[in-house]
Amino acid sequence: MQVLVIGSTKGTGNALVRQLLADEVAVRAMVRDPAQAAALEELGASVVVGDLEGDLDGVVDGVDAVAFCAGSGSKTGPDATLRVDLHGAVRIIDACRAAGVDRFVMLSSMAADDPLRGNERIRHYLAAMHARDRILATSGLAATIVRPGGLTHEPGTGRVQVGIPRLETRGTIPREDVAAVLARCLADDATVGATFELISGDTPIDDAIAEVVAASG
Repeated sequence: MQVLVIGSTKGTGNALVRQLLADEVAVRAMVRDPAQAAALEELGASVVVGDLEGDLDGVVDGVDAVAFCAGSGSKTGPDATLRVDLHGAVRIIDACRAAGVDRFVMLSSMAADDPLRGNERIRHYLAAMHARDRILATSGLAATIVRPGGLTHEPGTGRVQVGIPRLETRGTIPREDVAAVLARCLADDATVGATFELISGDTPIDDAIAEVVAASG
């Protein structure tokens, strides 16, 4: 299997690249700037140049799955969020449909099911997540949507808590643990159709994925 990772250069997307490569999964990493390629190639990924606001020709061709982990960043305004987080994601979804790439895992956000649940400061971001998640869910693709809480740079613990489809408490989670969950979802087609929230907890990741599969079945 070859997985295209969108948002591969930093954050959770970069952690996913590393996790997939450690699992001996072939990775194609999309970068906007060719200067970013060398670091990813040193890890063992192949690299394709593409821009969520520009040229995406051929970026999904020949891959078996796509993991969308890109974002405009917390310091950008609503306009960039719409262009990148929403419209960019929809362009990748459309590209997958056109190229016959069926499997899609989306990194979303806790409270994307109802942006009014979230902090007022980031409601524009949650609204974008809400819209793109609904578009993906009705796209016909074999999709899994993962909605973590606050992301941290702490080392992963390998233990999480899932809410299917939502948790009643807020919390945080290391990016490494989110990446491990995304990788498990990509490896298990039984998670297709699942949408769930995710924070740190006491459940081993494999057991948490089993909970998701059982609830989705």
